[in-house]
Amino acid sequence: MKILIIEDNQTMAAHISAGLGHFGEGINCVGDGRQGLSMAMSQPWDLLILDRMLPQLDGLSVLRELRSCGGNMPILMVSALGEVDSRVEGLEAGADDYLAKPFAMSELNARIAALARRPRLAEPPTRLSLADLTLDRISREVSRQGRPIELQPREFRLLDYLFAHAGRVVTRSMLLEHVWEFHFEPQTSVVETHISRLRAKIDRDFEQPLLHTVRGVGYILRAAD
Repeated sequence: MKILIIEDNQTMAAHISAGLGHFGEGINCVGDGRQGLSMAMSQPWDLLILDRMLPQLDGLSVLRELRSCGGNMPILMVSALGEVDSRVEGLEAGADDYLAKPFAMSELNARIAALARRPRLAEPPTRLSLADLTLDRISREVSRQGRPIELQPREFRLLDYLFAHAGRVVTRSMLLEHVWEFHFEPQTSVVETHISRLRAKIDRDFEQPLLHTVRGVGYILRAAD
């Protein structure tokens, strides 16, 4: 198995890695959330073991970013935060299982074996295209007619979500929840502002508009009929 361990405690990471040796040779360890996210997105993994409290980028943020970009690898979250509310929060963010620290290696091995027995969904595509617009989830590059388009991280996430729902209308509430992780309706124009900036970058200098406003409903990414 190819297993990625994202854990900032080197002693804990080494202990887990040594205890999982029988699963195969492809075990890698990363010590912070931002590097872990980059490595998780750079290649396919059979399993991620993700600590919740990480430097640079916390485990929940790593988890949500991976799921929002279509990553469907099994993810086991481990954390000293073992209360019911914390476990529920991790599972709702997209973890397949949640194990509270401290834990016995025998239990960790059993949970990994259970995850490995689950049927795997097909990996989502890493390169998306619509008309002459392309988005690469691995390199984080966007281009149209072969011309590179520079996007800020939030703009990239917004476009990726629109790509995932291409041809379907997405509402403001959907964007707030999945791109900004707001589970309420704040009094802000953040969605409208980012849509305007994104449209200027992917549509302004091109003949065919791809990002459309459905008045009173939301937005849709589609080519002309």
